[in-house]
Order: sequence, then structure tokens, then C-alpha cells
Amino acid sequence: MSTSHNSTKSGPILASLDIGSSSVKLIYSTVNPEGSIEVVGVGIAPNAGLKQGVVVNIEVTTESIRKAKEEAELMSGYTANEVWISVSGSHINSFDSKGMVAIKNKEVTTSDIERVIEAAKAVIVPADRTVLHVIPREYKIDSQDGISDPIGMSGVRLEANVHIVTASQSALANLTKCIEKAGFKVAGLVLDQVAASTAVLSPDEKNLGVCLADIGGGSVKLIYFINGSVAQTSVIPVGGSHFTHDVAVGLRTPQVSAEILKKKHGCAVATLVSEEELVDVEGVGGRKVRTIARKELAHILEARAEEVLNMIANDVRMSGLQPVLGSGIVLTGGTSSLDGLVEMGEFVFDIPVRRGYPKTMGGLKDVVKGGEFATAIGLLMYAVDLRKDFYIRKDANGPSFANNINPSFDGLADKLKKFFNDLF
Repeated sequence: MSTSHNSTKSGPILASLDIGSSSVKLIYSTVNPEGSIEVVGVGIAPNAGLKQGVVVNIEVTTESIRKAKEEAELMSGYTANEVWISVSGSHINSFDSKGMVAIKNKEVTTSDIERVIEAAKAVIVPADRTVLHVIPREYKIDSQDGISDPIGMSGVRLEANVHIVTASQSALANLTKCIEKAGFKVAGLVLDQVAASTAVLSPDEKNLGVCLADIGGGSVKLIYFINGSVAQTSVIPVGGSHFTHDVAVGLRTPQVSAEILKKKHGCAVATLVSEEELVDVEGVGGRKVRTIARKELAHILEARAEEVLNMIANDVRMSGLQPVLGSGIVLTGGTSSLDGLVEMGEFVFDIPVRRGYPKTMGGLKDVVKGGEFATAIGLLMYAVDLRKDFYIRKDANGPSFANNINPSFDGLADKLKKFFNDLF
């Protein structure tokens, strides 16, 4: 797919990087004039430099990003300079805040909304923390509440309820260091759950109330939507690597083979596996391969799956939002693809459960259709949504990405145009 003459193309329009505790996923994409994303390259590399979303080894993480970068560049024939990053982990805190302003001309304009959000942001955030997102939940005009879009409405006083997400500055600094050492600039930081929900959830689900559980390698990241806006986020420190570890210990097999067994033959509900099925298990330290019943593997995974789902159910109970989750729970992330997990979830949660996959897009869509790409795809969608004017350009000759690729050339064209205009 990559040919020699295009290996120097600079700046694919958009790149996203999901740095997880089991792997790093990098996606290169272009944006067509309609604003939909065309995936042109994907790079995946294992990563052991992260624990609970925090960098514990800068060298290892940088190396993983470099490997993913090489792979994505080879596949797409593009190079990227900046990249959108997902942030997650135990260092994320989120809380609600309120702001209030007087409406200037008795009718709400965009500037009033900006002012009221600024007012809501004016809370005391500790010096070692950075605000990642300020997400409006609802607006109130005078005494009328529950307004989702107040523009053009009349009133005297505008209030906003917002959800503020903050992250540890040192954790972000270490993450940024890895990205810059790997040769990228950071285009933007987005909370993992916010990105995943952009790719997986429909507006209807968000309006009806839904909880998205992104089950990654090291943790489960949860986000709750009520009436279309974020109500809460949380993190549970267990994930796919714990399943793998259980298999490795329970079947006395190396981690690598345990991971393969889990992915290929794993099932979270032992009763779904027939007695006859057998699987081969690698021995540790050169011991010979054994054959066991697949049911034995399922029993090991079932215990851990039940624990993880109960922890999610407990988080839902503690949030107090269970009665308003009309769309139930959506599971995504790499570990969500484990067979039998949804069936067990329906039993544990007692509310509807489904698997969430990223919405379809153009380009190499078959490569990125699994739940493990939810965050990386969501980052792209979030970026396009946030900076429409930057990524989607329409002119007489269709979209022009010149600005992204070679700013100096573009500036020159403008200067020449101005020169000729002045001349005549």
C-alpha cells in the first residue's frame, strides 16, 4: 500500500494515540469534505511502561510509541507531526461545579455561555492539577432549569452546571515527555472515557442514560451520561491483564501463552463450553505441552469476570444513577470481546448490556472495528468535532489540506495573491 514516492508525504491530517497499559495504538487518518474519517494507517505495539494510566517507565513507553509510529507510517506512507492523546488512570479526578452570570442583552448569546462556563471554572484547582475538560451538564435561565442549549432564550440570569475533569500535572508531563521523545507534538489531550464514548455511544443512548465501561488491559474506565451529558466518571483498577495473570498461574503457563489462550479460547461462562473441547497449554521453562479441557480455562476466567462485573455493578450502585440508566450498560475496550462476558453481565447487572464497537468509518475500517480501538477512533472523532474548521476545508477545488502539510508554502501563496491584488 505504501509506495516509495509517497513515503515523504507530510502530515496526515489527523493522528490519534491511545497509550494503554498493555499496548499502544496509533491511527493515522485523513478527513474527507463531509467530515468523515478515512483511516489510512494503524500501528500497534505492546507496552509495559504504564501502570494504572501513569507512566512508570519513560524509555519503554517511548519505544512502544516509536514502534507504533513506524508501523503506521509504513502502512499509510504518511508522517505525522502532531497527535491527539487519550489520558486515563487513577490520577484523574472529576467533580461538579456551578457558575452564574447576568445575561447582557436580555437574550443569551455565545459570549454569555463562554462567560458562565468561565465562572463555573473559577473553582480552586490545586496547583499540581490541570483541568482537562469542562463539560456543560445543563443550563438554567432565571428559574427555568434543565435547558441543554440556551442560545437565543430570554432572561436576566444564566446559570450553568458543569462537570470538571482534572488530571495530575506530573502524570501529564511524563506522558507528554514520552510522546515528544518519540517525535510527536501533542495536538490535544482527551479523557479516555470521553473519547471512547464519542466512538461507541449514540446520541439516543446518552439521552436515555447510559454507563460506558471501557475494559482495558490495566483498568476499567467508566463514564455515565444522563440527559445527553456527562454525569460522572470513575476508574476501577482491574482489567484484562488480571485475567491473563489468573490463566498463567492457574494453568502454569507463561504470560504470553496465557494471553493467547485467553484471546483464542477464553470464555467467561463455563456452562457455555462443552465438556469435549480441548486446548493445548504451553509448559513453563521448557516443560512439555499439556492438553486440558477448555472448560478448565473457562472456570478460571469466569471467577475473574464475575469479580470485575460485580465491581462495575458496585460502581453503578454507588453512583446513585442506576434508576436513570435507560439504555443500560455498554461494554467496550479490548477485554470486552471475551466470549460470554455480555451474557454474564446481563445476569450481574439486571439492566440491558451490549458490546460497544467504534462507529464505522472509511479507509481501513476492518482493521479498527474491534472494541479495543474505541478510544483511538473516538479521539479522531472528538478532534474533528472540536476543530471542524481546521480539519475540514471546503473550497472551489474540494478540500485543501495545504495548511496542514506545508504552512510555509501556503503563506507564500497568500502573499503572492495579496501582491497581485495590490498590483491591480
